[in-house]
Amino acid sequence: MTVRTQRTRLFAAGAVLASVSLALTACSSSSTDTGSGAPNASATVNEVKVDDKLAALVPADIKSAGKLAVGSDASYAPNEFKADNGKIEGMDVDLITAVAARLGLKVDVQDSGFTAIIPGIQSNKFQIGMSSLTDNKEREQTVDMVTYFNAGSAIAVKKGNPDKINADDLCGKKVAVQTGTTQAQEITDTRNPACAKAGKPGIVNDGDKFDLQTDVTNAVVSGRDQLMMADSPVVDYAIKQSGGQLEKLGATYDAAPYGIALAKGSALTPAVQGAVQSLIDDGTYKQILTKWGVEAGALDKSTVNGAVS
Repeated sequence: MTVRTQRTRLFAAGAVLASVSLALTACSSSSTDTGSGAPNASATVNEVKVDDKLAALVPADIKSAGKLAVGSDASYAPNEFKADNGKIEGMDVDLITAVAARLGLKVDVQDSGFTAIIPGIQSNKFQIGMSSLTDNKEREQTVDMVTYFNAGSAIAVKKGNPDKINADDLCGKKVAVQTGTTQAQEITDTRNPACAKAGKPGIVNDGDKFDLQTDVTNAVVSGRDQLMMADSPVVDYAIKQSGGQLEKLGATYDAAPYGIALAKGSALTPAVQGAVQSLIDDGTYKQILTKWGVEAGALDKSTVNGAVS
């Protein structure tokens, strides 16, 4: 996954993204399309009832507190973002709320800089990290990851692709990306070395990096940068919200699972994985994804530490 914090948005009143927070995470080159449908706020979602067997797996101290502290970078619509009233909402928020309800708990979702989420788990500030975090082998060294969604990377440019950019050759281009994301790492580890090998200039400054995905999107709409790279559901949603100012370049690529992050070896991990799977099995999970227009990324099975790379 990736990173975010809090900053003013270039899209002020009257701009199409003013009420939306957008942003981040995944990877590199397959044609798998995990694009989003249209969000449907009126979609029906099952009432979530407690599963006593799963609730019995919750550690006593958490059960006594009655809630889970959840770290989330609320700049990444439609997964997690701040609504006009300041409330954090989105697909991830609805899903972790349902997971907690299955376990007989409530949630306290706290806005956090993306790179501060895993350290927050390690310091016991959060029990859960729920923020479009790609499950990869590196993260699994420090936290447990319960898989719950499949996302890839995607690219967006100004409508009509005025710079005639080829998605397979970004050498010398001005690319907006969120700090700490998989896409930022992709530029440094994969794309720029390939440019150098081909004798071409690299992506300018290893990418124009921002703390918030909203600022990434605004950089392209304003013309500061030529394109943006982010997680596929975030790019798809940004395009929908841009009022025709952005379009997708090429196909979604490098699909990989998102994971709910918990402390390494946490006794809570089996309970959370079981709750996710139960929501998949009874249809609640698919209803939540459909509500936010991201059902194309649905998984049939939740696993613990299921990174593919």
